Amino acid sequence: MKIEEYLETLPDNLLSGEDVQLPEKAFREIFRFVGLGSEDIFFHLGCNDEKGIEIAINEFHVKKAIGIDNNLEKIQNSKKRLEDKNSKGELVCQNIEEADISSASVILFWFTDEDVISKMLEKFENLKSGTKIITIWGPLPDCLPDKVNFPYILNQIPFKKAKNMQEQLLAVFGVKCVDFVTAWEFAERYTKSIGSPEIKNDRFLTIIQTLTIWINAKKLGVVCGDEIPESIKTYINIMKMHFDIDFEHLLKE
Repeated sequence: MKIEEYLETLPDNLLSGEDVQLPEKAFREIFRFVGLGSEDIFFHLGCNDEKGIEIAINEFHVKKAIGIDNNLEKIQNSKKRLEDKNSKGELVCQNIEEADISSASVILFWFTDEDVISKMLEKFENLKSGTKIITIWGPLPDCLPDKVNFPYILNQIPFKKAKNMQEQLLAVFGVKCVDFVTAWEFAERYTKSIGSPEIKNDRFLTIIQTLTIWINAKKLGVVCGDEIPESIKTYINIMKMHFDIDFEHLLKE
């Protein structure tokens, strides 16, 4: 089957990021990356549970931490856990598009829904100068990152606009062109940062992400050289022969 057909067999919440909880180590990496501290007001949009809020309060001693999610059951359970631990922090059941985030100095935003991203981008652009927005894997549309520790990407208000997708992609990866090594390194960073120690299919996910990165870079005309690297050919064949997942058609489009 084509890779697009395979992705359609996966649960919607896996593709959208809904119900995918970041491991605690990822929160600590993100907070160190952004320099979270005692003067910050931190918002986690689509928080899922209280973990990020708790770490921001207890370990990074932020002035205030607010988690927003539209799943009432999750918010109620998370509030109860915070109360049981005597931990500060606010949890709000609300659609993030309707939330008041004007006081934020740091925002964690991990969504893939284009409609949600478009609406939130308008809200972000009205925030005070210096506000930091952290995304994971993908940058904010049409924006050049202010800082990258892949898969974590930081944009700061006012946003720096990219001339095109090519400029944006190369800025995220910090290279002049994308080769197999770059694609594999960044795919592996994502898998290691977001995955949990129990996950058994990290290599499978890394291969898919590597092929996705390289093929997208090829379509944008920013890969290194004109030939398809042998490693890319090998992994395309592995995915086809062992998993019946086809990437070859993407190289012909």
